[in-house]
Amino acid sequence: MKSLVAALVALLVLGCREEPARTPPSDTTKADLALLTSLPLALAEGFRLDAPPHPAMQRLERDYRVTLVDGPEQLAPGGLLLAIQPQALTAERLVALDQWIRSGGRLLLLADPRLSWESSLSLGDRRRPPFEFPDTGLLDHWGLTLNGPEPDGPVERTLGGTNILAASPGTLSAEQGSPCTISEDRFVARCRLGEGRAVIVADADLVQVDVPGGLDGPTDANLDALAAELKALRD
Repeated sequence: MKSLVAALVALLVLGCREEPARTPPSDTTKADLALLTSLPLALAEGFRLDAPPHPAMQRLERDYRVTLVDGPEQLAPGGLLLAIQPQALTAERLVALDQWIRSGGRLLLLADPRLSWESSLSLGDRRRPPFEFPDTGLLDHWGLTLNGPEPDGPVERTLGGTNILAASPGTLSAEQGSPCTISEDRFVARCRLGEGRAVIVADADLVQVDVPGGLDGPTDANLDALAAELKALRD
């Protein structure tokens, strides 16, 4: 009888114990993403630390450990790079970036022929995002041409299988023999380069909080489409 009572007491004690707290997912479960951009996504202009995180940066950090880079020399072999309206790269860096992709790297490039991003920095300030994507030969090397907005935006385009809002997007064309294919709306080019891949999108304003022209953006679809394109390159 005593042994039965003792067993019942032991069961009651075990039942009253609280379950251990579950540890939230660690950053080690996230994939690595290198970010090369002239836009103030990680830090506000003027390096203000009190500014709230940009929505695009918040969305990227949901899925990735994001590392800011200045050039291809900082990229891991076979890694994933998101370049959004970067500053002009030197010829040596362009060659290195092309070789990095051909060795298995994956690039998503948002190249805007007429950026609408508002900036408080004066014209000529090197920190100011370039008004026009500074292609110094990279796209031409891949047989691509980036043309100006046609027509003026904001307009709907397709990215990652989703309709998005783009502010004055450009158009892309490919010459015969190019390793790139162009989407029907000429908004996206997909290139097979050696062992790697590159996707070029003819707009960078799609990551803005407010799209000029009276329409709000980005919608959730904009940033979700960006995430979908990154995932497709990663997989």
